Amino acid sequence: MRVLIFFLSIMTITSALGAQNRGTAPSAGTAAGDAQAAPTGDAQNGKKIFASHGCYQCHGYAAQGGAAPRLAPRPLAFAALSRYVRQPTGEMPPYTAKVLSDQQLADIYAFLRSVPQPPAVDSIPLLKNN
Repeated sequence: MRVLIFFLSIMTITSALGAQNRGTAPSAGTAAGDAQAAPTGDAQNGKKIFASHGCYQCHGYAAQGGAAPRLAPRPLAFAALSRYVRQPTGEMPPYTAKVLSDQQLADIYAFLRSVPQPPAVDSIPLLKNN
C-alpha cells in the first residue's frame, strides 16, 4: 500500500512539474499592469464557463495545463489572452464573440486569477527528507 501511495504521489508531482514546464502560449503578462486593464469578471461564473465550454479538457480542471498550456495560477495579460482566445494558433479552436462573449471571457479571466499557487514542494510531508 505504501508503494502505491508513493508511486501515485510521484506521478502527481511529475505531472504538475511537467505542466509548469510547458509554459503558456504567448508571453505571460504582469499582474500589476494587467489588473487595471482587465475587465471585471465573476470567478465563480468563469469556472462554470471554463467547464461548460470544455476548456478543462485540454487545459486541466484548474487550468494547470495538460494537453494544452498552463493558464493559471499566473494567467497571461488579459489583452494577450483575449487575442489568443479569439485568434489562436495551433490546434486550439477560435472562440469568437459569438461563441464566448466579452463578459464570459472576463469571467474566465477572473477564474484564472483566482486559482491559488500550488504548495511548495518542500511543504509536502511525503517529499521531505527525514
